[in-house]
Amino acid sequence: MHELGITKNIVAIVAEHAEGLSVTRVTLEVGQLSTIMADSIHFCFDICCQGTVLEGATLEIIEVPGIGKCQDCGAEVKLSQPFGRCDCCRSAKLDIIQGQELKIKEMEVR
Repeated sequence: MHELGITKNIVAIVAEHAEGLSVTRVTLEVGQLSTIMADSIHFCFDICCQGTVLEGATLEIIEVPGIGKCQDCGAEVKLSQPFGRCDCCRSAKLDIIQGQELKIKEMEVR
């Protein structure tokens, strides 16, 4: 479960940027095409926050849909997996332009 390591890194990054202030909420953006399981991040979050400025913070995860752009016709297509075919010309030459990200979008401190 690589989500534990990812969650530890998220907590460390947020704690560093909080500069000693108490963090009450963290918002992440997780792409649907990434290999990251949002449920596992939620599960690990409380454990990783214990003893840090994030202890007791809530976690919000926004799922970012997968979108690809066709190299042949330029159309943008929705993707539920990291490959597919263009809806317009049926080409398999797609560049993923959204859906693989993992971003710390916001943190709320007090």
